[in-house]
Amino acid sequence: MPALPDGTPVPDDGALPQLAGGAARGRFGVYVHVPFCSVRCGYCDFNTYTASELGGGASQVAYATTALREVDLAARVLDDAGRGGREVSTVFFGGGTPTMLPAGDLARILSGVRDAWGLAPGAEVSTEANPDSVTPEYLAVLAEAGFTRVSFGMQSAVPHVLATLERTHDPARVPDVVRWAREAGLDVSLDLIYGTPGESQDDWRASVEAALATGVDHVSAYALVVEQGTKMAAQVRRGELTLPDEDDQAAKYEIADDLLTAAGLDWYEVSNWARGESHACRHNLAYWRGDDWWGIGPGAHSYVGGGADVVDAAPAGVRWWNVKHPRRYAALLEAGRSPGAGRELLTAGEAHLEHVMLGVRLADGLDLGVLDAAGRRAVAGLVARELLDGTAAVRGRALLTRRGRLLADAVVRELTA
Repeated sequence: MPALPDGTPVPDDGALPQLAGGAARGRFGVYVHVPFCSVRCGYCDFNTYTASELGGGASQVAYATTALREVDLAARVLDDAGRGGREVSTVFFGGGTPTMLPAGDLARILSGVRDAWGLAPGAEVSTEANPDSVTPEYLAVLAEAGFTRVSFGMQSAVPHVLATLERTHDPARVPDVVRWAREAGLDVSLDLIYGTPGESQDDWRASVEAALATGVDHVSAYALVVEQGTKMAAQVRRGELTLPDEDDQAAKYEIADDLLTAAGLDWYEVSNWARGESHACRHNLAYWRGDDWWGIGPGAHSYVGGGADVVDAAPAGVRWWNVKHPRRYAALLEAGRSPGAGRELLTAGEAHLEHVMLGVRLADGLDLGVLDAAGRRAVAGLVARELLDGTAAVRGRALLTRRGRLLADAVVRELTA
């Protein structure tokens, strides 16, 4: 797992620094990190733990109570800083595998969020889940508690690809869990990964087609990134696995885009497709648009100070992150202290870079007016190289072409000089 970034200390009471811009504005979301998994996948570098890795003092049974302590802390800190008073627009339970906890525990955490801030009318409440971690009864409890959406980690429909990723579920179960979730009244997304060592383009096509065959209204497709320190990185280093080249990755992205678009799912962010705006993940859109959020849980990150109502007003503020180990996280909260490990105040330049980097990934495009002179001068060359859409540029927007989506990082570098 990667180390936490450097930063300045977080006060024991979690108090926020004085921020420009006065009172809170715009939308507010809550992320809840559940750091438990039944097994650790070889490619994963998230802050997750299996039972054998946890040791004493980090009980899954007590986790909901521990998380609710941070909810109470968050409500107090935001009120004291004049950043409270907003209902929650989106809640997202991620991990790890949130559905390793009993459904009643997830419901109890959501109830605590509701009690602390209230949920805005039509609030989106999502959880990630593995296909082998839910039952029809479990999903019905979530829906009754106020969850509106579930994102299943399908990753692939091909057994040998799942085996390389060390995923434990049977791909034949995916259509069942999608049906159960829909019968419970939940919107459903499927997450896919392309570029696994040994995955052919036909394998990838089969996975996308299998996802579409379930009738879902949202699909996320992410290129596999093998991080240093993971088991898979060691396998690649020893020559046991061979990563695909960039051309193969690009071809697989194009396969996904062709199939998803033909099925009526349009891209709204580089790695995400939805059947209309109503099925887009509003919580993730909040990240890309610079809204405020509080991250609950060990290793969770938070951000306060943005919350602009439009994507074209670059936010600035403070970002902080919690201690990583569940045992330390629980001990700090039990002692009445913030679990924050460090924080940073974003400079105007950093805020600008992040605004461009995230905003340009959206199908709405980015207002060219937020770019500096050098960035605006770069637009013509990016249009000429077919990385930005020329018609959109005339209308004052930086909008990635499909080729531009494949080279989004390079586009950002040029737009930010």
